[in-house]
Amino acid sequence: MTEGLTESIAAALDGYGDRPCIEFDGRWYSGHEVAAYGTAITSGLRAAGVPDDAPVGLIVRNRLPHAAAIAGFLAAGRTVAMIYSFQSAEAVAGDVEKLNLAAVVADAEDWAEPVVHAAQRIGSAGLAISLHAPIVSAVGRLERRDTSRRHAPAEPGIALKILTSGTTGPPKRQSIPTHVLSRTVFSVTAGERASEGAPPEFAYWQFGGIGVCQLIAGIYNGRRIAMLERFSVEGWVDAVRRHRVARAGVQPAVIRMLLDADVPKEDLASLEFLISASGPLDPETRDEFEAKYGVPIRLAYGATEFAGSLCAWTDDMIAEFGHSKRNSVGRALPDTALRIVDADTGAELPAGQPGLLEARVAPIGPDWIRTTDIASIDTDGFVTLHGRADGAINRGGFKVQPEEVRRVLISHPAVRDACVVGVPDARLGQVPFAAIEVEPGRDTPPDEELKDLVRQELPVYTVPVAFAAVDELPRNPALKVSLPAVAALYPGG
Repeated sequence: MTEGLTESIAAALDGYGDRPCIEFDGRWYSGHEVAAYGTAITSGLRAAGVPDDAPVGLIVRNRLPHAAAIAGFLAAGRTVAMIYSFQSAEAVAGDVEKLNLAAVVADAEDWAEPVVHAAQRIGSAGLAISLHAPIVSAVGRLERRDTSRRHAPAEPGIALKILTSGTTGPPKRQSIPTHVLSRTVFSVTAGERASEGAPPEFAYWQFGGIGVCQLIAGIYNGRRIAMLERFSVEGWVDAVRRHRVARAGVQPAVIRMLLDADVPKEDLASLEFLISASGPLDPETRDEFEAKYGVPIRLAYGATEFAGSLCAWTDDMIAEFGHSKRNSVGRALPDTALRIVDADTGAELPAGQPGLLEARVAPIGPDWIRTTDIASIDTDGFVTLHGRADGAINRGGFKVQPEEVRRVLISHPAVRDACVVGVPDARLGQVPFAAIEVEPGRDTPPDEELKDLVRQELPVYTVPVAFAAVDELPRNPALKVSLPAVAALYPGG
């Protein structure tokens, strides 16, 4: 990219003009309509006494005004910190106070009294955004920033502060520099610009986190963007069918949901392939989906702190290695170096040996960044994931890998999905506990039957001490299973 991201986004927004830019809730909004939000927000912040370089907060939702606000902030070069909307008003208020920003932007419905009071206490200005006129307005009692207060300083070079997926607890913020965000576009598009008349960019992952990559890549490349407020099988399939979507990134849970909904094959006929990311996809589900729909699934790997993917498959790789290395997430992207190290010594491990994955991404810097993922790299450079080091359960000194236990449990014909977590134990420190989704129409397997199944495949210390049967595993808005919510199901808690 020869231009800076800010200039590129601004030029791309301007380039839409009266052409369709974003589809939301069944209606296309033109480039002019989308850009109007950025213009109105800039005007509102200046009227409130907020400096042009001051970072602001966005209580983020996957709605047209929020997408337009993000695009406007990027085009203006203003840092925006995402605030999680899927929490109580009191928790949102706590985030607002902690961030101590000069201004906060939010949907009118998110300006609950606790949030307004929090902004008042720190002297923040507040703007409400809406689909209806006025599209941007000052929030009562928050019309002006209290200039006698010190707010968070400008952060030159930081584009976004996005949220992690919140699997193990409340989402955390990751600062993404502008130049690093530029690699997001490459990791999402593989450097390709879509041809005229190509299907729109399909954006349904949550904008507060890594899902914002889809939005940014679409605008940067001047593509139309079809967005969903949140995932539903009906809405996702409708968008794929209407827009003839050829490829899309999905969470593993989506693949299972599509199968369970028995979506007609013809509704997915436009798909060339799906990319599964953000968590492990069990081979049985992958095989079932590919056999039913004839749509290949490619595995990929990325993380919030890297602003996109680290590994991917190309067509050439698929042609040569697609069958023999089917369970790999591909090779490192061109700007990325990967290695596997021993968790205790940090020494690099030989090809094929599992250990902690470390990455060095050129736009981020020269340092190796250690992940919490256990992986191996073969002699051809292909990466295979084996679980998460921070998810290991320490049962009296014995390490239990939850994903290994889950794989055994879902092999039971009555178990559709499972999640294994560590729960406190007075004698051993931690013990494994499992929640299972039961296949519709099947009886819940007895605990002893499930324990015997695990004993047959894994060491005895991996056997869960208890099981809870649920209709659906508790998931967060990113469609990842919430580990704290699963742990709360433990009957001995």
